[in-house]
Amino acid sequence: MLVIKNNLMAENAARHLGLTYDSLAQSIERLSSGLRINSAKDDAAGLAVRDLMRADIAVLKQGARNASDGISMLQTMEGAMSTIDQMLIRMKELAEQASTGSYSAGQRAIMNNEYQQLMQEITRISGDTKFNAVHLIDSAGTANAATIHFGVGSSIVVHSVNVTSSALGIQSTSLTTAANAQDALAAVGDAVAMKDSARASMGYMMNRLQATFSVLNIQAENLMSSESRISDVDVATEMALLTRTQVLSQAGVAMLTQANQMPQMALRLLG
Repeated sequence: MLVIKNNLMAENAARHLGLTYDSLAQSIERLSSGLRINSAKDDAAGLAVRDLMRADIAVLKQGARNASDGISMLQTMEGAMSTIDQMLIRMKELAEQASTGSYSAGQRAIMNNEYQQLMQEITRISGDTKFNAVHLIDSAGTANAATIHFGVGSSIVVHSVNVTSSALGIQSTSLTTAANAQDALAAVGDAVAMKDSARASMGYMMNRLQATFSVLNIQAENLMSSESRISDVDVATEMALLTRTQVLSQAGVAMLTQANQMPQMALRLLG
């Protein structure tokens, strides 16, 4: 029916054109952001799942950094113990040298001076070695334990050790006589064994933290893959939709133009 009061064809074309432009705007938003879900209206359930996954991913990544920091802390302590190891070896060498009777008291006193200085340095190193103010290899650290955290209910406790001269049992030893030197030789031997046990424990914990670091990174990677499937836009599919919508929008504009010309036909009849 040819009418001039209500142009229903134009209204219909305009309504469809509006829907097409909404779809076009959504496709452009998704392609420009790289996300399929940009707001709750796009996928409310998917948005909730994505945000939970992002929170879990953030915790896993921070947990991996915590493990890495724990490894760095243990490497710092183990490095100090490596230096202490060299000192104990030299002290044992001096004790063996002073144990023989071919040296004079004056010469043995010189050996003892070096021996005592090395002993004091062991205590100084164990007391001054720390990581972010955390002591783990001296008397101040024996009452402490560093808890490396990886998320809710997941952690590894790194126990401290004491490798000061007194804890190693060599503080009262000396090389002033051959007999004392022989006693010192046995004491330093025991100290080396104690130090090796403590140093080995650091190695065990570093290996454990390294394994944890790897597992956390794998978990974070898998969660990121799942989050991507939920949240990220499929560029190929969205480009196909964009192209289709562009064609529809062009057709809609053309049809709206045609519909707007229909009342002109009625005006010709009136003329």
